[in-house]
Amino acid sequence: MPQHSRISTTFRRAIAVGALAVAASGLLVGCGSDDSTATSNPSTSATTSAAASSSAESSASAAPSASASASASAPVTSPGEAATAPPEQPEEVPGDFPGPAEVPVSAEGQKFLDALKSKGIEPAADGTMAVSTADFICQAKAEGKSDAEAMVFVTAMVGTEASAAGQELTQEQATANAQTYMDVAHATYCK
Repeated sequence: MPQHSRISTTFRRAIAVGALAVAASGLLVGCGSDDSTATSNPSTSATTSAAASSSAESSASAAPSASASASASAPVTSPGEAATAPPEQPEEVPGDFPGPAEVPVSAEGQKFLDALKSKGIEPAADGTMAVSTADFICQAKAEGKSDAEAMVFVTAMVGTEASAAGQELTQEQATANAQTYMDVAHATYCK
């Protein structure tokens, strides 16, 4: 085989391999990076015009029937909505939404709140946070947790309640108030 023909064949092979590599790269880039989510919104104008022309063709080729008139009057949905979804209409908000503004405190809860007030602690708002803290204390006692274990959470709850009331407590004040909560809950609230 002459020298010229070997170079020509080698050159053709190199070009063919390069073309295949470019084509394979193009396919890999076109396939994406293993991300199966769509990142753009499809145009609804093509879908709407296709549906309208399809509806017009079916109406022109067939005699008017109940199904043709029903499909012509049905609203066109966007591609993201189910084809059977009704048009979105806002629902009326119930009169009692979102519920009562204040939750009534039980008789036991009121005794607990009164005992806290007598010890110099003024619960925040309507006292529901303080009663929730008492519920936690009683639950911890029922589960056999030590007062030291419960005290960590009660101190945090007391600090949160003070913040809700607009008060700032030092760590010592929060710990002292938490101990008062524990003592009063055990004496008046936990059964």
